[in-house]
Amino acid sequence: MRKEDLRIVFMGTPEFAVATLRALVENQYNVVAVVTQPDKPVGRHGSVLQPSAVKQYAAERGLPVLQPVKMKDPAFVETLRGYSANLQVVVAFRMLPEVVWAMPAYGTFNVHAALLPQYRGAAPINWAVINGETQTGVTTFFLDHDIDTGRIIMQQPFDIPETADAEYVYDGLMHLGADICLQTLELIVAADGSPASIPQPAGDGLKAAPKLFKETCEVDWQQPVKKIYDFIRGLSPYPGAWTTIVGPDGRETVLKLFRSTKTDRPAIGEAGRIVADRRHLYVATADCLLQIDELQLAGKKRMDAAAFLNGMKDIETYRTVSASGTQSR
Repeated sequence: MRKEDLRIVFMGTPEFAVATLRALVENQYNVVAVVTQPDKPVGRHGSVLQPSAVKQYAAERGLPVLQPVKMKDPAFVETLRGYSANLQVVVAFRMLPEVVWAMPAYGTFNVHAALLPQYRGAAPINWAVINGETQTGVTTFFLDHDIDTGRIIMQQPFDIPETADAEYVYDGLMHLGADICLQTLELIVAADGSPASIPQPAGDGLKAAPKLFKETCEVDWQQPVKKIYDFIRGLSPYPGAWTTIVGPDGRETVLKLFRSTKTDRPAIGEAGRIVADRRHLYVATADCLLQIDELQLAGKKRMDAAAFLNGMKDIETYRTVSASGTQSR
């Protein structure tokens, strides 16, 4: 097979997927259409429609764009079939029905931001960092009936430094994903559409990567300092770990936490107690004090601890509310 024989439909939505789409276009692959999410209402009244990052790039390159509300919509399926693609590439997109993923002669492969079978699910980057992993990676695999369970084509590892946050890993895997996609396409071309692939190993001890919700991101100060440190960096900068602080008047305020530092200083008082000096802010965990370096009060800008303390000189009179529902004293 020649490279020119591939007719590719690309499916993706966020910035993470743009790197791979750009790699396909710049390496002269024949992308015949792009499928992405419908434009998203934004603004105070939702009156402005914001196109996805993938749509914006596709429009710049003059690529046809499809934005189905439902992937099983017969009109969409027929339109998709009309592009006569023999391969589909998926990066950071929604679950596909069989009528879509089984359509091309050479199948549909996904670029997943983890070393499968670990971290199947919607948020593999966040969960790898939250769980304190020192390595993750990228996997290409053929889609089948179940989520993230198909036959593996290629994998490449990526090291996670102990101080790295989710943004660092996101950027690294975004570029690694583009590279491994190109390598996977080279295998497909060399193998006339049927590259070698292996089933995912089965077994116990697999870690999942479920979708993140607001309640998932609340800090539980009853945990050890290392777990909370990893939790904060695993959610930074988005969606952001958060806690609730309660003032002397009983008023509650949400505080987002973006960067912290582990200490070996024993915790003072109960877990969740706020401790501060002129330039440093700490919160007691189950074992040690966690230094809070960068944070954001609801309705305010993101700032460092020194700037926060300059405007919150009475912060030690506040209490935290842990994810467990208990208040510090």
